[in-house]
Amino acid sequence: MCSSDLAILDTLSSPTVFVDNDHIIRYLNRAARSRYAKRGFPDLVGKSLFDCHSPASVKAIRQIHARLMVGEDEVFLKVDKDGLKLTVVGVRDSDGNLIGYYERFENAC
Repeated sequence: MCSSDLAILDTLSSPTVFVDNDHIIRYLNRAARSRYAKRGFPDLVGKSLFDCHSPASVKAIRQIHARLMVGEDEVFLKVDKDGLKLTVVGVRDSDGNLIGYYERFENAC
């Protein structure tokens, strides 16, 4: 991804966290870096998504990933305590193969 692509993602007000198929965090936009730094996770890039989730959440993430692997484009997860709707969205290459996923946060209203 080139720097202008990342700059575009950094302008989004909603946190965006991209994770590869090995569940390694590869990118956090500015809003996500701020959100997770406030929660005590200042540097998540390169770390397993599972390192900052409970066993129950890890199980749910694995189930969602399996759904994305077989073709679903996005999976609604929940509305969080801040009132944000959390959806997990699959990212695919030009051949339609899943290369990872990201968490999309939106106002639930």
